[in-house]
Amino acid sequence: MEFEYSTKTKMYMEQVQEFMTKHVYPSEPVFEQQLAAQPTRFQVPPIMEELKARARERGLWNLFLPESEYGAGLTNMEYAPLCEIMGRSPIAPEAFNCSAPDTGNMEVLVRYGTPEQKKQWLEPLLAGTIRSAFAMTEPKVASSDATNIEASIVRDGDAYVINGHKWWTSGIGDPRCKILVFMGKTDPKNPDKYKQQSMILVPREAPGVKVVRLLTVFGYDHAPHGHGEVVFENVRVPASNMLLGEGRGFEIAQGRLGPGRIHHCMRQIGVAERALELMCKRAQARVAFGKRLAENDVTLERIAQSRIEIDQARLLVLHAAYMMDTAGNKTAKQAIAEIKVAVPTMTLRVVERAMQLHGGGGVSQAFPLASMWAASRTLRFADGPDEVHRRQIGRLELRKWM
Repeated sequence: MEFEYSTKTKMYMEQVQEFMTKHVYPSEPVFEQQLAAQPTRFQVPPIMEELKARARERGLWNLFLPESEYGAGLTNMEYAPLCEIMGRSPIAPEAFNCSAPDTGNMEVLVRYGTPEQKKQWLEPLLAGTIRSAFAMTEPKVASSDATNIEASIVRDGDAYVINGHKWWTSGIGDPRCKILVFMGKTDPKNPDKYKQQSMILVPREAPGVKVVRLLTVFGYDHAPHGHGEVVFENVRVPASNMLLGEGRGFEIAQGRLGPGRIHHCMRQIGVAERALELMCKRAQARVAFGKRLAENDVTLERIAQSRIEIDQARLLVLHAAYMMDTAGNKTAKQAIAEIKVAVPTMTLRVVERAMQLHGGGGVSQAFPLASMWAASRTLRFADGPDEVHRRQIGRLELRKWM
């Protein structure tokens, strides 16, 4: 494993960092102001489309797609530091067209979509003119094991009829959301529980798709993105909307979630770095009991420990990226599971230390730390909870000694 970033990566890092400094960070308060000024929070602030246009003009667009003619031709290792930089701002990933769940849905279409599906849905997603959602998790079952999913996809002539109750359908609140990747069962009696599920494309405006409510995350609505509870009642879509074929849903899910998990962790390194930066600035500027916070040993210890933990986590993420690039996503599953547990937990510790240093302001809207904490804590559930990943890691480790 090479620790030196490639020349191409360094070039992109410099360009992405410059774009962040010049355009993204100054746009964060503008984004919030424009969001608050609209009749509903679930409308897109104009500043976002301006950022996207600028990023696309500079060629800082769709950087996330490895082994694909659609992206920038970067490996996971090469993309990792760029994704980390983007992770420093909640609005940056979308500005570069590198935000979830669109990245995962685009990868699904790139890998498994038909030419017609790519033409209709992948191309506008790559262009950033529409957005998408991923409908897998269900409120009535433990969806961390996809074999538990109860939603049904039933063939009826030249169409499929879909029924199900989903939640945490991220992206459904966005008015630009036009397509959902839906997971359900086409063959619930198949003795092979991993061949019961399928994935199918469901247009957002299809009759029978009903958003029951948009869920909050520790009180945050994540507008205009949103996380929806959605009911699908006798939704009919063309049979040609099936992805890859009946019974291939679990296979698609495994192919989608690996890259999604590592992207989350890459961004989390950026979140932790920004929290540490805020901690250091606060420590040097804030005076309490007659001296700067930076003069207290406990502050130095917290800063030092945060630096150690961030650097450890980054190396773990780069190792997972290296494994994905060299051995494939299936072989890298243990490395991916390890970072999915380790990185959000590390970020939470760093953000907590930064919040403590900011006092009461740290839990308010005066600083971004509270929202950082809420998003990071949520990632201990998203794409599988810690317990599931720990179980997988433990079982894989035991196999080595059987």
